[in-house]
Amino acid sequence: MYITIDESDKRPIYQQIVDEIKALIARGELQEGSSLPPVRQVAADLGVNLNTIAFAYRQLQNEGLIRIKHGSGAVVTSRVLSETREEQLRTQLRTVLTHLTLAGLKNSEIKAWVGEELTSLLRGERGG
Repeated sequence: MYITIDESDKRPIYQQIVDEIKALIARGELQEGSSLPPVRQVAADLGVNLNTIAFAYRQLQNEGLIRIKHGSGAVVTSRVLSETREEQLRTQLRTVLTHLTLAGLKNSEIKAWVGEELTSLLRGERGG
C-alpha cells in the first residue's frame, strides 16, 4: 500500500490517509479481503503519530470499508460505503461544484476537471 502525506494540504493528516486508502480501494488496488499494513508500520513509514493512523482506520471502519480486528490487523471488507445515501453524495458534489464556480472556473473547465479526475482515478493515477 503506497500512500503519501502532503504537508501543504490543508486537510488533516488523518483525512489525507483516509482519502488515499479510499482511492486505493476505489481503483481496485486494495481489493476485498486485502490486509492493510499494521498501524505501527504505517505510522513509522509516514512519520506520523500512531494515534493518527488508528483514527484513520477507525474512520474507514465506520464507513464500512474495512474491518479492524484487534491483534490481527485491518482487512478491506467492501468497495461500497455502507451508509452513504445518494443525497449525501449529491450534496458533497454540489459543494465542490459550488467552490469551483466561485473560484471563477467556467462550466467547460469544471466538466474537464471532473472528467480528468475520474479518468485518473479509474486508471490508478495520482491526482494533482
